[in-house]
Amino acid sequence: MKAVTWHGNHDVRVDTVDDPTIEQPTDAIIRVTSSGLCGSDLHLYEVLGPFIDPGDILGHEPMGIVEAVGPEVQHIAVGDRVVIPFNISCGHCYMCATGLMSQCETTQNHDYGTGASFFGYTKLYGQVPGGQAELLRVPQAQFGPIKVPHGPSDDRFVFLSDVLPTAWQAVVYADVKPGDRLLVLGLGPIGEMATRIAQHLGIEHVMGVDLVPERLERARAHGVQAIDLEEHDDLAAVVREQTGGRGPDAVIDAVGMEAHGAPVGKLAHRLAGLLPDAAAQKLIETAGIDRLAALSSAFDLVRRGGTVSVSGVYGGAASPMNLMQIFDKQIQIRGGQANVKRWIDDLLPLVVADGDPLGTEKFATHHVPLDDAPGAYERFQKKEDGTFKVVFTPGAPSEAAAAA
Repeated sequence: MKAVTWHGNHDVRVDTVDDPTIEQPTDAIIRVTSSGLCGSDLHLYEVLGPFIDPGDILGHEPMGIVEAVGPEVQHIAVGDRVVIPFNISCGHCYMCATGLMSQCETTQNHDYGTGASFFGYTKLYGQVPGGQAELLRVPQAQFGPIKVPHGPSDDRFVFLSDVLPTAWQAVVYADVKPGDRLLVLGLGPIGEMATRIAQHLGIEHVMGVDLVPERLERARAHGVQAIDLEEHDDLAAVVREQTGGRGPDAVIDAVGMEAHGAPVGKLAHRLAGLLPDAAAQKLIETAGIDRLAALSSAFDLVRRGGTVSVSGVYGGAASPMNLMQIFDKQIQIRGGQANVKRWIDDLLPLVVADGDPLGTEKFATHHVPLDDAPGAYERFQKKEDGTFKVVFTPGAPSEAAAAA
């Protein structure tokens, strides 16, 4: 089969690799019909090379058709249409029973002290082959796959794998209610979807901050008060002016270590990528090299007694935080990988509803054949050609093949 594979920083390729097979009685095999390109994939593309090996298959936002199931997989069958959550969880351990599927005790990675495994994402999270491929082996398929109806386009459902539950959890963790003011830092796919979910849940005053014109306009089109970071030297003054001088009740950090600015952190990440793997791993795990511009802004902007919800990914264990400010302002902080299956009962009715209330069908800006993946990664990383959200479509011909 064809698959998108990692070969080095800024070097992804489409390779021909062995087809996956059933290895455990709880496995399934799906033929992938759509698979998203996530901002977290850019961490592999740019800075987390020490934790990934050449040839590893990328991608953690797949859906498709079931091709085979192991004998212990009962809730799906060959021919079913399914979405695959990015985190691999068993559904029966203590953590899964409490709704923390991203901490599944069956698939936790004890060697690195991390939570549940997930697809296409380094040794830190299990080094499980990912879903930017024609076929995917799904471990723990007795629980994970989400069965969806045939008929509507994949775009209705594929974002149940990551974008929708991550954004939903971010809003839930922000603990906002009608009448509150919510600020979202970063209007990429997660931040943009979080603004839509917040509005759907009755939050009337939703603000968003970004510096990409297309993202700002996209948010403004559905009523978000979008603030262009390039136009304001003092973001705090702008935000407080819009919130009676107090600050928003909650701030969602949907940026993480991709934050604009913080050149020292950016330089450190790039330097880490040049070190031998063992040394680079130690540096990333223990040094304060994260780009904390977004998180620091969240602490500064939120009102006293407010909540900061962190959905952006951070990687450094020793990143400095302003604990005095957090304590003095009595800030509550919640965050973590999305517990995908926990939120599906809330989300599935919305993606099948008439009217497409969250706008999933038009959420992706680019549908790209697997053969064109290297260019798509580069355009997404550079934010070129209006690239906001990419969905790979295995089986579709590449642009070159179509032209020929």
